[in-house]
Amino acid sequence: HNAEAPNLEQAFHRMAQTEPNLDHDISWFLLPSYWAKMVVALISFLCFANSYDGDFVFDDSEAIINNKDLRAETPLGDLWHHDFWGSKLSSNTSHKSYRPLTVLTFRINYLFAGGFYPIGFHVINIILHCTISVLMVDVFSILLGGLQFSNKGRRLNLAPKTSLLAALLFAVHPVHTECVAGIVGRADLLCALFFLLSFLGYCKAFRESKEGHHFSIFWVLVSVILGAIAMLCKEQGITILGLNAVFDALVINKLNVLELIQKLLHKDKSLENAGLLRKGLLFRITLLMSGGASILYIRWRIMGTGPPAFTEVDNPASFADSLFVRAINYNYYYSLNAWLLLCPWWLCFDWSMGCIPLIKSVSDWRIIALAALWFCLIGLICQALCSEDSHKRRILTLGLGFLIIPFLPASNLFFRVGFVIAERVIYLPSIGYCILFTYGFSLLSKQAKKKKILAVAVLGILLINVMRCALRSSQWRSEEQLFRSALSVCPLNAKVHYNVGKNLADKGNQSAAIKYYREAVRLNPKYVHAMNNLGNILKERNELQEAEELLSLAVQIQPDFAAAWMNLGIVQNSLRRFEEAEQSYWTAIKHRRKYPDCYYNLGRLYADLNRHIDALNAWRNATVLKPEHSLAWNNMIILLDNTGNLAQAEAVGREALELIPNDHSLMFSLANVLGKSQKYKESEALFLKAIKANPNAASYHGNLAVLYHRWGNLDLAKKHYEVSLKLDPMAPGTKENYNLLRRKLEQLQKKGG
Repeated sequence: HNAEAPNLEQAFHRMAQTEPNLDHDISWFLLPSYWAKMVVALISFLCFANSYDGDFVFDDSEAIINNKDLRAETPLGDLWHHDFWGSKLSSNTSHKSYRPLTVLTFRINYLFAGGFYPIGFHVINIILHCTISVLMVDVFSILLGGLQFSNKGRRLNLAPKTSLLAALLFAVHPVHTECVAGIVGRADLLCALFFLLSFLGYCKAFRESKEGHHFSIFWVLVSVILGAIAMLCKEQGITILGLNAVFDALVINKLNVLELIQKLLHKDKSLENAGLLRKGLLFRITLLMSGGASILYIRWRIMGTGPPAFTEVDNPASFADSLFVRAINYNYYYSLNAWLLLCPWWLCFDWSMGCIPLIKSVSDWRIIALAALWFCLIGLICQALCSEDSHKRRILTLGLGFLIIPFLPASNLFFRVGFVIAERVIYLPSIGYCILFTYGFSLLSKQAKKKKILAVAVLGILLINVMRCALRSSQWRSEEQLFRSALSVCPLNAKVHYNVGKNLADKGNQSAAIKYYREAVRLNPKYVHAMNNLGNILKERNELQEAEELLSLAVQIQPDFAAAWMNLGIVQNSLRRFEEAEQSYWTAIKHRRKYPDCYYNLGRLYADLNRHIDALNAWRNATVLKPEHSLAWNNMIILLDNTGNLAQAEAVGREALELIPNDHSLMFSLANVLGKSQKYKESEALFLKAIKANPNAASYHGNLAVLYHRWGNLDLAKKHYEVSLKLDPMAPGTKENYNLLRRKLEQLQKKGG
């Protein structure tokens, strides 16, 4: 499996002799490799340790709690046909994010924890980031110091100081908080882990042996496989194959890119002297590119249909009619990503929905950011290509490569992405930033007379970043803190106001929720989800007119919005416009065939209209689609009971309790039916079981008292009437029944006297 390349051996020894050492000029800590890795692991742990007991927040709900692929009853094979959120990849509504290995780790977390307990999920994320940060010591030692092996084949760290500094910069970068503290960030962490392992595996292909320097086809293939695994964790992983090719050309073959371009332009026949045709390079690049193409082809076949369909609010620039506007705004987004790497102070869980208004004219002052970005990039590229210092060329090119290439899938250049800015996608590009920062620090140290002051300044930056990580991690511990932290960063983001409102509504603070929902709709007048939620709250507060207006507008903007159609039907039902309500319910079902809640509400409408058969059919559909739909079962039992179909009501009640054995409301409904059927003993047992599960329900005690009253057990009847009246003095019928019982007891006492 080994292909000889003797001409590379001299190149390696020459590099060791002639290349300058970055460590020579900087004033920094020199630690043995083991201790350096321990320090990096400890500091990266301290940055994010306070997120270990956080809740499931933001996207965690969809990717974990509502994802059926995590549950044991879902066949393991389904993971390979579903997207990250548990939807079928072939579905038109799928986001096409194919990350089966990440979902598999969530499933293992869920099974080991025995349920949705976030601590285990968070701990794994923290461990993954610590592991990646430790691997970074080795990766940066190669990228900054070069690839060297001892006579025994052990890789040498020629830049222990700078590799430690770069690894620390990576470990404590605040922009990584979303990946570590947000459980969904597991995809980026796993992708980064196998990304780095692929790179280190590729480096192993060039280990020296007694026979001379050679490369191992085995390790090149291992690198390709690890790259494929990285992509099965997140799509960015595939970019490592391109970076391995760049590393091979620059470090292993010492290719001078500018010289190569010049020779190609002049059609120079001595291209082999430029290193392009040096033995083995083309073969290895062919292996990498073939592997990458095969992986992408398989990925495209699995995806089934075309690319995902995103909306304008997800990525407004990509929907701009003008190519100029699109290009300007894409470049502005790149500059903001660069700024987040340089100054990660303003961090937000979501940057869409008006957070960053479009640049529509060259007179917009934000054009300055684009100019600054390209001024810096062009300067770095010129230095990377034209510098006479080969060491400088190599480090700058690798830094730019690791900064730009992993970012390409998120750049909108090849396909539209579903976000404006996403901090999680900067996890891998931050490797390039750390290389460039560390190299810049070494150059400054070389020029500076007081190197220790410079070192203290860098230590200060690291300390500030550690504190920022700890603060940001604490904000990711709960949705309330996370959403509120975004208000000051993105006050124009409608989704931020929507999420704050939703969080308040979930906690029962409807008045405050209305305020934030209204602001979300003001900021984005087409925000149908905010309209739907606001309409729901107004419906519950009996402000039906405004609720109907909002929900009607929502379905007008998005005609296939099934939830809004259902809620509109509920409002129309409350306004006693039954025909319109029925039509709205059926429209909702048309757009979402498996919609048990809509069938339940449709059943209620039919019950109000005394269309009992239709009501029972609608509720039966609800229970078929969702067997644990307690309200639908209950309504069937009650309707059959009220219409005198006691035998059928009993059968439905028993069927429901088999499916939901611990539902006290079903026990109560069936107990009522059994009592009317004079099955007193069984009825009593169910009433007592229901009361044990919910002891403060006045109706449970009241109806059990009625059962005892009928049964002739008057003392127990009196006891439960009194408990019921104590819990709810205004309980309908209970006071009258209790007075009847008291008169009966008084009459019995008189007779006994």
